[in-house]
Amino acid sequence: QVQLVESGGGLVQPGGSLRLSCVASGPIFAIYSMGWYRQAPGKQREPVATITSGGSTNYADSVKGRATISRDNAKNTVFLQMNSLKPEDTAVYYCNANIRIHTIYTTPNDYWGQGTQVTVSS
Repeated sequence: QVQLVESGGGLVQPGGSLRLSCVASGPIFAIYSMGWYRQAPGKQREPVATITSGGSTNYADSVKGRATISRDNAKNTVFLQMNSLKPEDTAVYYCNANIRIHTIYTTPNDYWGQGTQVTVSS
């Protein structure tokens, strides 16, 4: 089955930076959009940034100018570089990808990673 595995989370001081990675594996025929979402305690999951297979990007207003999403299509990997981190960025960050498996005749579905904790605190 398709798996998305995130890495790169951790504890960082306010103003610091981190880079999240997410690798997709399994019977992948094609990956379309990929993205990062986050969920803080007591809040709903929200989009952070998304990127199409062609490289077009979208960012949440809360991270514009501080975050950069990129992808390596050859490695089925998406990255999120975040700078000038704030305590309000603290959340579990989830990778998402829209993936068609096996052949061109299957229907693409959304897949999620297990999440990686990002804590911004001094």
